[in-house]
Order: sequence, then C-alpha cells, then structure tokens
Amino acid sequence: MIDDCIFCKIVDGQIPCTKLYEDDNLLAFEDIHPIAPTHFLVIPKEHIPTLDDVEERHAQLLGDMLYVSAQLAQQKGLGASGYRQVINCRESAGQVVFHLHMHVIGGRKMDKMG
Repeated sequence: MIDDCIFCKIVDGQIPCTKLYEDDNLLAFEDIHPIAPTHFLVIPKEHIPTLDDVEERHAQLLGDMLYVSAQLAQQKGLGASGYRQVINCRESAGQVVFHLHMHVIGGRKMDKMG
C-alpha cells in the first residue's frame, strides 16, 4: 500500500466506496464522478502505478480485470447496448490517480474516440 494513494486507501478500507465486486486480487466500485449512467472502476489491490508498470507476472491479473469488468457490465444490463472499458496511462492520456484502474462506462451513446 502507498500511503498517499486514494485507491490503496479504498482497498485498505480507510475510504468507503460502493463495492460491486471484491476478491483476493481485485476490487470494483462505483466511480464517485460518473461521466455516464453506468461508470465503475476495476482496480488491482496491488499498487501498480500505470499500465507501463505491469510485469509479466501481472498477465493473469489484467485478464481477470477484463473478465470481471465484462461480468459486471452484463449484470448492470449493458450487454445489449454496449459499454466502454478504458485504461488511461499517464497524465497526457487522462490518468489522474496513479494506481492502475479500468473505467467501465455505459448507459448512453458514446462518441467516437479520436
């Protein structure tokens, strides 16, 4: 755990969240500043600052993040209409919290990425 990381504090229970899923390696919770009707995050419990900091040993973890995010999107009824999974890497790409996390966004028409 990194002392000044808000996501590490959420994992540790120091900051509350609306949990959607939790296992030994992952935590999923509602985004506190949603940009769509459905917007949640899937994070590893291990502090990994950016996608560039992922190592070969994290391959299964990344697969689990994708799987859990898809399962939760289905549970929230997004399967038929679609949803977006996003991992921002570094500040220029929009990463604000430097703890690896995946945004899952849906419930409205998405603009094309460009």
